Parts: sequence; C-alpha cells; structure tokens
Amino acid sequence: MATSKKMKIEKSNRTDAKDLTELTIRSKSHWNYGEKQIEEWREELTITENYIDQNQIYKLVIDNLLIGFYAYHPENKTDIKLNYLFVEPKYIGKGYGKMLMSDFLQRIENSEFERVILDADPNAENFYSRLGFSVVGKLKSSIKDRFLPIMELKIKPVANNGYS
Repeated sequence: MATSKKMKIEKSNRTDAKDLTELTIRSKSHWNYGEKQIEEWREELTITENYIDQNQIYKLVIDNLLIGFYAYHPENKTDIKLNYLFVEPKYIGKGYGKMLMSDFLQRIENSEFERVILDADPNAENFYSRLGFSVVGKLKSSIKDRFLPIMELKIKPVANNGYS
C-alpha cells in the first residue's frame, strides 16, 4: 500500500531560526563553495529570530521534515525583494524550488507590487531565468572577480496613467 506524504507550506516562526540557518548553509555549500568561503558568508546566511519577526518567511515541510523556504519583504511601493529561496541539497532539482516560488507569487499576486527583485547566486541564475526572471544588473560579490546577477520579474504592467 502506498503511503502519502503530508506536505505543507506554512509561515515560519522564531523557533525555526536555527533550522533555517542550517538549511541555508547546507544549500549554499551544495555549490562547492569552500568551507572558508561559507564561513565568510555565515553572517549573511544566518536567519535570526529578529529577521523572522521583520520579514515574511514561509517553509516547505514534508512529513515534518524541513525541505526549503523563502523569505521576502517590501523594498518600496512597487518592488518586493525575495531575499532567500533555499532547498535542502538532496531535494534540489526535484521541483521544490519551483513549488516555493509558485507559492510566493500566489501570496503577492493581489498586492500593489509591480515586480519582484532578487540578488541571485550565479549558480541559481538559470533557475530564476526559467521562471521568467531577467538580469537587470550585477552586484559585486565578496569573491574577487565574481558578481551576483540582480534579477527582476515583472508581475504587473506599469499603469500608463491614461496616456497611449
């Protein structure tokens, strides 16, 4: 008899901070960054209780196992910034990242925001491109001669203010 898995995407709470941080570090390490580099990034990869209080964070849980999460916040009146989208390494490439992105876009579809912006890891650029994002700039990385693609996804047409 086949067993069905219990899958849910739910809002994270403060008690998730350690698990989210550990998942983030494991997921980032998946791309063969050295241990030294991961340590240099540890602060920006750390999800604190305070960060959870100040941002919208949703986690994907299957059979009580944390598989991935995303986090976002309004950047201004028209832009929403996707700060994090990470999946447990053994689940990368199995559709869970796309599932998280779909959930995120559904949550913001009736908002006033016109576009999603994010700073992608170069290894994730193709993932975001396949989901409709385009590169609009680059951000200097802490690694010499490495840049992060700044990407956007337009989610609403800009109002034409009555002009044609």
